[in-house]
Amino acid sequence: MRTVSILMGRNLRLFFRDRAGVFFSLLSALILIALYALFLGNLQVDNLTERFPNAEIGDIHWFVNAWVFAGITMITTLTTALAALAVFVDDRASGRFGDFLVSPIRRVELILGYLLSSFLISLAMTLVILVVGQVYLLSQGDSIMTASEAGETLGYVALSSLAFAALSSFVVTFLRSSGAFAALSTVVGTVIGFLAGAYIPVGTLPDAIVNGINALPFAQSAMLIRRPMTAGALHALTDGQAQAAKAVESFYGISATVGEVSVTPSLAIVVLLAVLVVFCVLGARRLSRAIR
Repeated sequence: MRTVSILMGRNLRLFFRDRAGVFFSLLSALILIALYALFLGNLQVDNLTERFPNAEIGDIHWFVNAWVFAGITMITTLTTALAALAVFVDDRASGRFGDFLVSPIRRVELILGYLLSSFLISLAMTLVILVVGQVYLLSQGDSIMTASEAGETLGYVALSSLAFAALSSFVVTFLRSSGAFAALSTVVGTVIGFLAGAYIPVGTLPDAIVNGINALPFAQSAMLIRRPMTAGALHALTDGQAQAAKAVESFYGISATVGEVSVTPSLAIVVLLAVLVVFCVLGARRLSRAIR
């Protein structure tokens, strides 16, 4: 484990030393914040004001802010996990694997070093975004999550970071240059907001597209994170009315269905665990073959 710790430390230092890389790993989150600050936020506020004319405007803003930062939190778990693996791509492109293999480092230790550093970077960066979101809510006079809601959110964030680190470790094994990695990061950063239903609520999309999005682990991760992060705001917005809350949850991706199948939190957790196990195995095998 000492060797794994040393490799993890090396990967962490290389990632955080590249300030541009750190910035671009958060670019999708920053774009989403800008979009909602400029015009999308007002659209959601107007939409909810029409739906709930008796609701307090402060409660409407509270819900929109909480929902937006929940989406940003989910996006960060993926984009930073992927960005952390730029170290792997650089090592492969520069031929450093040859140096590693002639040293007393086992291949499994090298693989664990990449996987675990990706997870830790994803978790750390997402926690920063999570704290920023809660501070922003406080600055707007809104309430923040309770201790139990925060604990639930942290659990979902950790699971998502693990799953997407495994997924990213598999994907990057197909890349052989920094240019290809930059292109992939740009595409992922652009598309993930739509796949997670973060740019616009899934309720505005056709049913066929909604079913396709909800079947993906990205939307299910977003659903899990949104539940505790928006719980208090949703209750205030709907005044505790179950039917109204159910409609808002469906429209804003806080609950999800695929056809006639309801995606429960338990099912979403199982899906993310499956992503973790399957892509951890596949990624480890691919990484092992790539390290030559």
